[in-house]
Amino acid sequence: MNIVHICADPQPMEEAASKQIAASFFASVISQKETARIVNVDLTQEPPAPYTTEEFRNFWYPVLIDGYVPTKEEEAASTYANEQAGQIREADVLVLTMPMWNYSMPAMMKSWIDHVLAPGLLYTVTDNGKQPLHSIKKLVLLVSSHEVFSEADPRDGLSPAIESAFEDIGVTDVSVIWADGQNPKEHVDFESRKQIAMDAAEEVAEEICEDFQ
Repeated sequence: MNIVHICADPQPMEEAASKQIAASFFASVISQKETARIVNVDLTQEPPAPYTTEEFRNFWYPVLIDGYVPTKEEEAASTYANEQAGQIREADVLVLTMPMWNYSMPAMMKSWIDHVLAPGLLYTVTDNGKQPLHSIKKLVLLVSSHEVFSEADPRDGLSPAIESAFEDIGVTDVSVIWADGQNPKEHVDFESRKQIAMDAAEEVAEEICEDFQ
């Protein structure tokens, strides 16, 4: 089982609820499946390169313009995207860890998604629609937020956007594990809320390990 973990939380572990959820998830995975291959990408240590016009042309002009051949400059501008997509193309499970910022995902995660969800990297565009070029069977979102959110909360600009983007390339099995109410000045039960999320992360990890026996 191959797992790729993309983390977009700049806070240290002791302050980052999303990272603590991730720690519970991966501890559960390792305890059940020692042979699991786990690749970790910390976007605060390996920040996404700027998305440029050259990169857009490299991936999209061959789709939009018949016979278009990217220039060497356009190919060079796509190095980061190629490297990142190469890491996740063979993944069975993709785990995205992040806090919610301003009711959405951190900019570094949005940038990473914009880079890798490109034609020729994780899918091709055919007359019958998009065809996957990846092996991702499961997407796991590990999220923390200061605010408390209800199911299908209209303020949630994070999970629907990510789920829709990956559903578009054929990833439909998604688990969202959310520690909300993590502002200790507003929510006295923030620790118990976090523990519930950590327990849920362990359960999802168990289910994934069973699926990949």
